[in-house]
This record gives sequence, structure tokens and C-alpha cells, in this order.
Amino acid sequence: MNDMTKALGGMRWSLLLATACPTAALAQTMPGMSMPATPAPTQQPASDPHAGHDMPNHDMPNHDMPSHDMAAMPGMDHDDMGSMTMPAAFGPYAMTREASGTAWQPDASPMQGVMRMTGGWSLMGQAILNGVYDRQSGPRGADKAFVSGMVMGMATRQLTARDTVAFRVMLAPDPLMGPRGYPLLLAAGETADGRTQLIDRQHPHDLFMELSASYSRRLGDRASAFIYAGLPGEPAFGPGSFMHRLSIIDSPEAPITHHWFDSTHITFGVVTVGVVVGFAKIEASRFKGREPDRHRYDIEAPRLDSTAVRASLNPTQTLALQASWARLQSPEALSPDEDQERWSASAIWTRPVGAYGGYLSATAAWGRKTGIEADGHRGPGLDAYLLEATARPDDRWTVFARAERIDTDELLSAPGDVHGPVFTVGKASVGAIRDFRLTPEVRIGIGGLVARSLTPGGLDPVYGGDRTSGMAFVRLRLG
Repeated sequence: MNDMTKALGGMRWSLLLATACPTAALAQTMPGMSMPATPAPTQQPASDPHAGHDMPNHDMPNHDMPSHDMAAMPGMDHDDMGSMTMPAAFGPYAMTREASGTAWQPDASPMQGVMRMTGGWSLMGQAILNGVYDRQSGPRGADKAFVSGMVMGMATRQLTARDTVAFRVMLAPDPLMGPRGYPLLLAAGETADGRTQLIDRQHPHDLFMELSASYSRRLGDRASAFIYAGLPGEPAFGPGSFMHRLSIIDSPEAPITHHWFDSTHITFGVVTVGVVVGFAKIEASRFKGREPDRHRYDIEAPRLDSTAVRASLNPTQTLALQASWARLQSPEALSPDEDQERWSASAIWTRPVGAYGGYLSATAAWGRKTGIEADGHRGPGLDAYLLEATARPDDRWTVFARAERIDTDELLSAPGDVHGPVFTVGKASVGAIRDFRLTPEVRIGIGGLVARSLTPGGLDPVYGGDRTSGMAFVRLRLG
């Protein structure tokens, strides 16, 4: 990587400090290597999904990291060519396999974020901050300008040839958008005041989205066992959260399927144990079933009252499969006597394409949630289907699309009640973003999306038929 000019270097740190990115501030005091998003190398045969993630020497200038320091760093493996293989947090595989929480994505996923090496620690930072103008049309629509996104930092250290520890922190600017979040037709869940459910709006996420630690023990060349704990954290359910899925990470719009697949990604109290054998993983979690309350800046008391189990397979470098089940105790504050059962299955496909940094990524998922009353009576199974994809042919342009269908009983709920009649509704969106790289690590993008909400005739009196909405946004991205 060529040396940055002094002017670009000054611009980079000014931008990062302006976004209050803790990982960037840390990197400023720790000189080291940096690496923009690149496709996972394939130095080993494509049929081997357990190949490590190698970073050639030309990505690590000698003036940033002297060779004698590199050779002495624990947690770094060296081959005869002098390249380095960074440890994954949970097992002996490519670190690009790891997504949010303990979820997996394809090994071929490009590296996201900025990296540094210091004192035996592998540090990674990533930030996505969106300034959005949202216009949702129709009788239930509204307009709003808001800021969303996330700032994440991760530190990994290989203590011995078999033992690895990792720490992760993720913050969100969402509380700044106010307690009612932003308008989003057909979305429902959580509350703004603890008394009234948010309908046709996406709730804000908490400031602290993840504060977690993990330990893994290698059991052989292709096997490991691990434990992960978070306050908050993400239990072993569903695919990785939508904020991290490469197939839709560029869209600032939350999916209406959020409360089927990944609403548990901010759980105030979770412990997960798992075993990895080759391309397979089985894991189980105990976690707090209740969704976060309306206080967005606090850390809630943990409680391990719910259970999740997930099986994952990465049969090739380009494919990640998972199936999971969860039993949540009293997830909804407005229905405290009702538990919930959830199922999910998903497939994520990703492959590098085209010029430097290009890729194609797609996710297909199904989920079901069923309410269970205190007397054991089970409500109807409400299904959700999701298909999303992103094409990034080069470093400048990204095009993304999503299609969803849900069975929901929350759109016409009676006052004081969460549930009403069941309707099957859908939504489709398409968008694009044009990025302008300011430095090798920082880029700014200008984008927009158009969405179509599809409602049955029974909802015409309140929605006025199918509606077209949209968002325009500016994005600052680190990594």
C-alpha cells in the first residue's frame, strides 16, 4: 500500500475523530498496518473451506511494522513466503467466516474494517454512519431526517497455539433519532414509551449494541470449542444481523422481517457455548428473552431465561447455511405473560468479482414465530420470507435489493393489545450508492432507495392501498 500524503492523512483522522470512533482513536496511538476491504484470498484450493486468511507483505509496510517485531508476535502464523494468518475468534478457519455475534458468513466474504497489530493483539475497527432523509407515503406514512449506523471495534489475541481470546464493542447513534425511531411502513415492534407499540416505524437500537468477550480452545487441526458472553450480545439464532449482512449492509433501511430473524442481536445477557468441526458448527445459548426497554442509553440487568440452538454449515468458501430454534420468555413488554417460539433457516452466498474489492452477495431466509400463552395455548405460526442481494462491481458503485413477505398480527392491534387480525403483507426495495474514497481507509457515499409496500385489500382503509416510499442518504464509512 502506498504511503498516504500528509494532507490525506490529516483528513482521515479529522473525519474519524468527528465520528467519535473509539477504534480509530486507538489506532492513532498504535502505528501498524492498515488494509481496506479486499476479497478473501484463495491461496489454498477453493474446495478447502478451512483455508486461513492471508495478508501478503506488500499490505504491511516495513516502516509500520518491523520484521523482527512481526516474527515475535504471538497469535500470528508465518509461512515460507512471510505472509501472516490472523486468528479467527471461535475456530481454526478463515477469520472472514465470522459475522455478528457467533454467526457465520461465507469464507469468501471480503474483509471489512481497518486492522492494526500491536503487542500480540489483532485490532479491527469499522464504522458505518448514515445521514438519512426518509419519506414514507400514505395515511400511515411520515417524513423524517435521522442518523443511523454503527461503530465497532474488536481485539483478538492468540494466547497459545490452541487458546484465543477476543473482545468486541459496538455502538450505535440510533438513540439520537428519538424514542419513536423512524417511519417504516409495515414494521412493528418494541415501544417508545413502554405503553404503546410502535407500528409502521422502526425502533431505535440502544447505544450499546454489543459488549462481549469470548474464549476458544483448539481441539485439533480442524476442531475447536468456544464460549461467548455478552452484555449486550447476540445469541445463536438466525443469520447474522442485517447491519452486518454483506447482502444488504449498504441499505440504511431496516427489514420488516427484523423481528423474525435478528431482533435478538441486542440481548442484555447471553452466554453461548459451541463446538466447531471442520465446516460444521453446533452451538447453544442461554439469554434474556425480553427485548430492550425504552431507555436507550443504559445497560440493563442480565437474565438467562431463554434458550436458542443453531447448527451451521459452510460446505464451500462461497456458501454459509444455518438452521436455528429459540424459545423466548416474555419477549414483549406489552404481553408479559406470553412466550414465543422461533424457527429460522437461511443460506448466504458470496463471491468476489470484478475489480479490486468487488463482490456479489445474496441471502435467502425463512422464519416463523409462534406466541405461547401462559396456559400453553399456541397462537398461529406467523411466517416470514426474505430475499436480498448486493452487487458491487468495483470500488465505486454498489446496487442492492430486497424482497420480503410476512404474516403479521400487529398492524391493526387494538389499543392496549399487541395482537390483532393476521394479514400477509410484502415489501420490495432497490437502491444504489456511489462511493468516493477519501483515503485508503475512509470513503463517503451518496445513495438512495425506492421501496414498494404491498398490502391486501383489508388494509386499504388505513394504508390507502400499496404505497411507494424512499430514502436519500449520505454515508461515511471506515473500512
